[in-house]
Order: sequence, then C-alpha cells, then structure tokens
Amino acid sequence: QVQLVESGGGLVQPGGSLKLSCAASGRISVVDAMGWYRQAPGKQRELVAVVASDESAEYADSVKGRFTISRDSAKNTVLLQMNSVQPEAAAVYFCSVKGQLTADSVFASWGQGTQVNVSS
Repeated sequence: QVQLVESGGGLVQPGGSLKLSCAASGRISVVDAMGWYRQAPGKQRELVAVVASDESAEYADSVKGRFTISRDSAKNTVLLQMNSVQPEAAAVYFCSVKGQLTADSVFASWGQGTQVNVSS
C-alpha cells in the first residue's frame, strides 16, 4: 500500500559526501516519522537519523555533525546528506516511514535499501 523508493547510494571516498533520497507513495493520509537506518555486514540494523513531522531530528552519535536529515512533507520525501563520510559508514541504508493511511489505520514501511560503499 505504501511504496518507498530510495536513490543516491554508491561509492564515496573517505571524507567525501553523498546524498540519499527516499520518496514515499501510496494512499497516504499522514506521514509521521521518516528516518534512515543502516546495516553493515554481520551487524544489526541501526538508526542513523530520524525526523519527526515537526521536523525535529535525532541522530546516532556516530554521525552527529556530519549527516543531516531533512524532509519535504509536501512530496513525502526524506533526504540524508552525508558529509565527511568515514569507512565505517559503509552499509546498506534503509529508508523508514511511519504514518497513517486512514484515521484508524497506521503503516510502517521500509525501503529496499541502497548500498553505500566507502573506498579510496
């Protein structure tokens, strides 16, 4: 019912920048939290950043000051600007969106994931 399409992953050099984008579509009534998670090989999926409907944001300590999450509520889109990317940032990045389909129906959807590789 809700589809998330991610883009922007790829190869980035250490210290470089990359921007991820995720667009949500479907019969969405309200979008609440939008966020990015990542999962490196052999590790659990972890929160990178999340932005609420009031645009307040939270970040993992490991990315504070270097990554910025933002949203365009009119387009149901969430962006993750990644600056000063370090090798440990290499992972599959997943978009997450929570909201409402109707007044009594909520949803929580995940994107398919986009790979971020960090290498010189």
